[in-house]
Amino acid sequence: MPPRIDETDLSILRALQRDGRLQNLELARMVGLSQSPCLRRVRRLEQEGVIQRYVALVDAPKVGISLTVFARVSLIAQDAETVEGFAAAMRRLTQVVECHIMAGECDALLRVVAADLDGYRAFQAAHLTRANGVQNVKTDIPMQTVKLSTELPL
Repeated sequence: MPPRIDETDLSILRALQRDGRLQNLELARMVGLSQSPCLRRVRRLEQEGVIQRYVALVDAPKVGISLTVFARVSLIAQDAETVEGFAAAMRRLTQVVECHIMAGECDALLRVVAADLDGYRAFQAAHLTRANGVQNVKTDIPMQTVKLSTELPL
């Protein structure tokens, strides 16, 4: 059964999605609670897994990661062993920042980051291979990022 989320919880979640480093005093003021009830709600949301973790969002080009590609992967088979083997391999690769098993034209959709096109080519040659259950890869390179968000519409 999903946790019970009320409007105050949603306000807390919206605020923390924008700034996960908000101090409890400021968060409480923003959502109209005193500090203790606000902290209890945040702890409950954490314990129930609604808030999974806190992270720092890093500007990729400033750390030498200038390329993002989307790779549409077809697997050699769609049986559970092949799919799970592929998924396990993708989980281990830090360059794969998203991996989705798909219904439709491709079997998996990856978002992969690299320093540049040569870096992606080396990654593809080393990891998107039959050894990981891959039959075919079609890579799409975005020309412009119009929107990139981590905030859910709560």
